[in-house]
Formats: sequence, structure tokens, C-alpha cells
Amino acid sequence: MSQEPSDALVGGVASATSQRTHNRLRLAVVDRDPGFMQVLSNRLDALGWDLRALSSAVTVDALVGMRLNALVVDLAVLGPGSWEYLERVCARLPGLAVIVCTGPSSVAQRVRGLRLGADAWMTKPCHAEELICVIEAAIRRHRRNDMPAIEDSILVGEIQIRPDLYQAYAGDKSLELTAREFEILHLLCQSDRVLRREEIYERVWGYAMAHGDRSVDVFVRKLRQKLRVVSPTWNYIHTHFGVGYRFAPEPDDAGVSAEPIASTLPEPALPGAAPVLGRASVGAPRMSASSPDDDRRDEVTLVHS
Repeated sequence: MSQEPSDALVGGVASATSQRTHNRLRLAVVDRDPGFMQVLSNRLDALGWDLRALSSAVTVDALVGMRLNALVVDLAVLGPGSWEYLERVCARLPGLAVIVCTGPSSVAQRVRGLRLGADAWMTKPCHAEELICVIEAAIRRHRRNDMPAIEDSILVGEIQIRPDLYQAYAGDKSLELTAREFEILHLLCQSDRVLRREEIYERVWGYAMAHGDRSVDVFVRKLRQKLRVVSPTWNYIHTHFGVGYRFAPEPDDAGVSAEPIASTLPEPALPGAAPVLGRASVGAPRMSASSPDDDRRDEVTLVHS
């Protein structure tokens, strides 16, 4: 009888741990303090977090590949290039919670780090539990920011992009886009510059693009085909070979160059037609003497003129 409450408590803890593990938070820590890392690792393991301990800085592409929720860095470990590294990480990965946890610093240093994009700054020595709470708060803020408000529809060329429906339309006709195709279209139409293939992949897929991966090209080709079906007289996505893609809706002028010639054919005949009809009773020897070959030569002359 006396053991039932403890059994229930153990079961509740196991259930909570299982629920947290189902949605594991991924954290990387750049630090060389073995004692601090051991304490932090034990606590995070109990919470069901996925910890990546790093003894030195890694490239931004490597961080993208880890698909992290948060990054904790000790600037002393990063060395002389710490500020540049911090700025590069915050600029390339705006959705990543970045916390600086380092030794004693000046007000100017803390201000600089926060203005470069760090979400929080903690001074060592600090308690692991406090650091975890700061990390959780930063992740919550990023998740709230990642929940975009419902956007208004966007009209580009003949296409209406509906973010609320995750779809695009030409009039009442749907392009029948897949979720990935829509995400690429929406990303491209919001940029006023050329987007690199690697950048498109990171923004849409959420991690680094493997060398030789052609997924972006395949999806852009499918997207172009669907755009061409519903809007055949417009070009939307332009290729910059060796770089990536640019979105710029432009009317397609192909096949229109022959129209001005056809439209001008009747015009030269109109001034000559009236005098000939007016003098029909008198006769026009030149016209009566003309042969079919002469008429064809005149037509050729009109076309080339």
C-alpha cells in the first residue's frame, strides 16, 4: 500500500520524460570546460535533450546540418574571430537561438554581442539550471516569431499567391502545387535578388544541401511547368546559370514578332486602291498589262518594305 504513491510518481516522471523525448530539443555547446559540460550534459540528458558538445567552432553549414534549436558559445573558445563568427551565425541562421555563455566581460562587449544577434548573454560561473531556463526562453521567443500572421494574397503577373491556402491561382484555376512547390514559389516571389540553390534548399528543407543534390532544380522545373500551363504568356522564374534563380514576372514576347508584319500588309494597298477604283471607267493600261508574276513581285516588295 505504501509503495503505490511512489510507483505512480515514477510512472508520471517516465511519462513526462517520454513526452519530452518525443519532441527532443537539439542543442550545441561550444565550450572546453569539462566540469561545466559534465553537469550540463547530465541535466540535459534527464530532460531528454539532444546535446552536441563541440570543443571548437564549426562552419555555419555544419550547424545547418545539425538542425539545432539553440547554440551556446563561449567566446573565449572561438578566439580572435569570435565576433565575426557570432555575426555570421546570427545572420545566416536567424531562426536559431544563440546564447553567449562566457567569462567576465565589459558592458561594451555584452552590448556588442547582443547587437550582433545573440539572444542572451550569461557570465560564468553560472548554474546549469539557470542556463537551461535562458535557452528555453530564447527558443520560445523564436517559435513565436516563426508563427507568421496570415498574409494577404500576392498578385504577380497573372498568378495570385494565397499563403493562407498554401496555393496559387490563375483566375479561378488552381496550380495544384504541392507544399514544397508552394514554399519555393513563395520564397522566390518575396525576394528581389537572385537566390542561390543552396540558400533555397536551406530555407525550404531546413538543413544544408548535400553536394550534387539537384532537388531544387527538379522542383523549380515542375513549378515552371505548372505556371506555364495556367499562364502561358508570362515568364516568372529566371535561371542564373551556376548561381540560382530569380523571380521576376515578365510577359513572354515569343511569337509576337510576326504580328506587326501581318498587320501592316493591308496598309500599303489602301492608298493605291482608291485611285484605281476611281479610274476604272477610264482604264489603267499598266494594271491591265500586269502579269500574275508582277503582282507577286509587288507583294514581296510590300512585305520587305
